[in-house]
Amino acid sequence: MSEGGLPVSEYDGKPPHNKDSMRNIILVSLAVCLVCSIVVASSAVFLKPQRLANKDLDRSKNILEAAGLYAKETATGKEDIASLFENFEIRLVDLEEKRLLTVIEAADLGIDPVTYDQRKSAKDPNLSRALSQQEDIASISRRARYSVIYILRTEGEFDKVVIPIHGYGLWSTLYGFLALENDLQTVSGITFYEHGETAGLGGEVDNPAWKSLWQGKAVYLDGDVRLEVLKGSVNAASINAKYQVDGLSGATLTTRGVSNLISYWMGEEGFGPVLKEFRG
Repeated sequence: MSEGGLPVSEYDGKPPHNKDSMRNIILVSLAVCLVCSIVVASSAVFLKPQRLANKDLDRSKNILEAAGLYAKETATGKEDIASLFENFEIRLVDLEEKRLLTVIEAADLGIDPVTYDQRKSAKDPNLSRALSQQEDIASISRRARYSVIYILRTEGEFDKVVIPIHGYGLWSTLYGFLALENDLQTVSGITFYEHGETAGLGGEVDNPAWKSLWQGKAVYLDGDVRLEVLKGSVNAASINAKYQVDGLSGATLTTRGVSNLISYWMGEEGFGPVLKEFRG
């Protein structure tokens, strides 16, 4: 009891603790942020192997799609993709020396074609070079010295080759694969697995109907790249029709970007000389 006969407060005269004070709000917020950041960071670390595996699986699927060996409606899953992809031989290409390297030469360089990351190498000054404005028709800035190609053999005989391609469209760099028949002239298929183009316009590079227009088209005429994507539609009666693909409606810059990346990667600065060697 106090001197006045009143009970002493359980807080001994101190004001009650305010749970809604600014200090408590800040502390709780910081604690929540800390816990969330730990969860996110842990998830990123633990899920990295799975993420990389899914990335490799998606690459394999796109290579198979370009070669006409994979269809979503008939696929049975990861095992199906892995089994089909085993039919490909992955070889390293020296784009500076313009030749296909042997397995021993690749090993001497310390490069495993199966795990080689061309996009990462393009950022390394020791493994790439800057392109001049005249050279850089695909707007990629730098080109890695080494690349890979995927060779398909059927019963020991050369059947198809799949080539990685990339170049800038309207908003982004488009990454994909172009497959050629064993004459190294006729397109078997094309696919783009990564881009940031506008959905419904430039994003139609993913449209199966548009990609099917590439099948059977010819790449070269008298040794020069003639395959191109038009701004409009192909005139079937034209003598050049077999070298032309319909453009993407409302996506002029993306259309031009696809045409430019084909010209670059199939030309002298890309895989053109290697394909000539291979053809011979």
